[in-house]
Amino acid sequence: MRHDEQIRVLEGLMNHLDNDTNVDVGHQLKNPVTAYTDPARAALEWEKLFQSYPQVLGLSADLPEPGSFFTNRDLGKPILCTRDKSGAFRAFLNVCTHRGTMLESEPRGRKNVFSCPFHAWSFSTSGDLVAVPKEDHFGTVDKACHGLTSLPAVEKYGLLWVSPDKDVPIDLDDLLGPELSDELAAWNMNEATWHNDTTYPHACNWKLAVDTYGETYHFSTLHRDTLFPRFYGNCQMYDTYKRNHRMTLCIRPIDKMRNEPHDKWHVLRGTVPVYYLFPNIQLIMNAGGVTLVRIYPDAKDPHNSRSEISFYTFPEERRLKVGPIFEENYSITTQMESFASIIQAEDYVAAAKGHIGATSGALLHVTFGRNEPALHHYHSTFNEALGLPPLEKVGG
Repeated sequence: MRHDEQIRVLEGLMNHLDNDTNVDVGHQLKNPVTAYTDPARAALEWEKLFQSYPQVLGLSADLPEPGSFFTNRDLGKPILCTRDKSGAFRAFLNVCTHRGTMLESEPRGRKNVFSCPFHAWSFSTSGDLVAVPKEDHFGTVDKACHGLTSLPAVEKYGLLWVSPDKDVPIDLDDLLGPELSDELAAWNMNEATWHNDTTYPHACNWKLAVDTYGETYHFSTLHRDTLFPRFYGNCQMYDTYKRNHRMTLCIRPIDKMRNEPHDKWHVLRGTVPVYYLFPNIQLIMNAGGVTLVRIYPDAKDPHNSRSEISFYTFPEERRLKVGPIFEENYSITTQMESFASIIQAEDYVAAAKGHIGATSGALLHVTFGRNEPALHHYHSTFNEALGLPPLEKVGG
């Protein structure tokens, strides 16, 4: 993030604190509860947002060297991501071209050759068929025509994008726009190291899980004893970039910066920037690393979903010495994992209770307040991408 932009964000938060204000959209929105419960809506979302739209599947750190790989089944089909011998990021359908057997079963690792467990047809990290056992018995195989099915894959800004549809290209300039592209590049996420993954299932529609990342209005209530002692609630800066956004949370150490010269200010000393990448990604930046949250629906059930959360750390020399958000003796990784565990224990529990409410018949719609701009943005862009009518504005 450019330093002048850091100053704008920090000064904006201080102004909100001083004047007891927050970002104000100027109106409320009504969102029908059927957006969370309707099976037909869920099927449309799965097709349009998760089968036909580029997805972030990880960071560059997930493929640290040539021969590194990881597998993924979050999009309803087996995907194999590799770093080939030249260092390029590649993605394929994880399916042997002989009899359709899933080729690689391990979640991650390092291999130069992937050998099918059924008949040992073998493929390189570039997806080429390189060996057919007893080809003289099987018959001649045109290896050039039997490589793995390649998927569009782009590595940029330290992020790994894959299109789950081989016929849908990835145009990051169109998806992100120049401002967000420049900002993501400035974080140098390609320098991070993978630390750990965890999965959090939640008994709610996937969009209710996304909604928990959309406002800090709830901090003083839901997080009263956990995050609120360290974060200011109902105070944020909010900026959109096409279908994406940056929501900047305000942490209490911002108060120590007020009497310092601007050239000593750093955004991570007083905030936690959270980037949303349409349709399901949250990138949480902190002084020592990055937390990547990928939220997925159940393809067949609008009432269940899950979060795949990955933790990455920056090299020691890149970690900003700002003091801990949590306990003094917490390591960077423990702080990130603690933040995620609070989301699981509090936010996702509240989301599941909200889903019970949505299915109860008590409400026809939920209301997004003037101080909840991310919720406006999430659901307005969902509807726009799905070809649905805009949400109804109410109030002032």
